[in-house]
Amino acid sequence: MKNHPNKSKLPAWLKKPLLYAAAVAVWVLVWYLAARRIGEELLLPRPGAVVRRLAELTVTAGFRRVVLTSLGRIAAGMVIGVTTGCLLALLTHFVPPLYTLFHPVITVIRSTPVASFIILIYLWIGRDLLPGFVSVLLVLPVVWANLHEALGAVDPDLLEMARLFRLPLRKRITRVYLPSVMPSFMAACRTSVGLSWKAGIAAEVLVVPALSIGRHLADAKLYMETVDLFAWTLAVVLLSLLLELTITLLFSRFEKRRGQRTERSAHE
Repeated sequence: MKNHPNKSKLPAWLKKPLLYAAAVAVWVLVWYLAARRIGEELLLPRPGAVVRRLAELTVTAGFRRVVLTSLGRIAAGMVIGVTTGCLLALLTHFVPPLYTLFHPVITVIRSTPVASFIILIYLWIGRDLLPGFVSVLLVLPVVWANLHEALGAVDPDLLEMARLFRLPLRKRITRVYLPSVMPSFMAACRTSVGLSWKAGIAAEVLVVPALSIGRHLADAKLYMETVDLFAWTLAVVLLSLLLELTITLLFSRFEKRRGQRTERSAHE
């Protein structure tokens, strides 16, 4: 009897999620065995207890309000950071003296520990604005560095052809600059999601705004509610994954539409 190896292979779109799920299952098993070995919920609760507690929290109106508030302030900081980083990258690329002016400042921002920023900024602005501001400071250097480097790596031959054929600015942007910088820009945004989310939550833990995930994490630590601490931490991880997935889907849709427009333009 002949074997048909192709029939036993999983589809490509299914293989990666299954491998990822298997890896997660392995680590959850390690967590379960460690918790069972320790046998003390105060030190390390079991995965089942944490998931049940998270399920209890998610059905409450307070949980949704807290999550949306934290998401809103940190997402606003990320958007401002990305926008500012893009504008600064354009300025420093097309006006080289500005690169010399801003580079030391960006280097200081990138090198300063997050905790130092949180402590210093807390002296100047309110606790509700601080998580978003910290997100701006974490995102801006990443976006600026990636985009500035990508702009500098645009093929000079393509730019020269665009100049010789007198392409209008819109076509130069869509046909020369965007294809060159988009991979770096997308990578910067994916990195920025995780950075801004973690930095924003860390700021909330330190300054404890009234409505915030960080406040609940701080309270759980203060009152030794380890299950709640793990449940809120799991919520933070899941929300971070959701944000990264959303960004990935948005960029995939953008790339698909841009490809379709390019094909239509080529046929015209």
